Amino acid sequence: MMIMKNALAWFFLTLAILTEVAGTTSMKLSAGFTYLTPSIFIFIFYFFSFMFLTFSLKRLEVGFAYATWSGLGTLLIYIISVCFFLEPVTIIKTLSLFCIIMGVIGLQQA
Repeated sequence: MMIMKNALAWFFLTLAILTEVAGTTSMKLSAGFTYLTPSIFIFIFYFFSFMFLTFSLKRLEVGFAYATWSGLGTLLIYIISVCFFLEPVTIIKTLSLFCIIMGVIGLQQA
């Protein structure tokens, strides 16, 4: 039963990450609230992201869950920005993302 509850917490955390990434992508697509539909989606996606993150915190430590949420969200946004918005890839950006990921791994091990 404990494994099932932890799996549910991880499922909610995954949904929180994906909806946060969708919300951030909507920010870019809204062009500073110029376009109505992506502007509305920002609030919808962030509402669900915080809701799912809150549900995940029933079983996961807040420091680890938040670091995972923000770290993996940052990584996914970086990938989206490079692939779809044609933003440049630099060594410093790549090394910085590596440090974030290592920090999240370190939090889980501590």
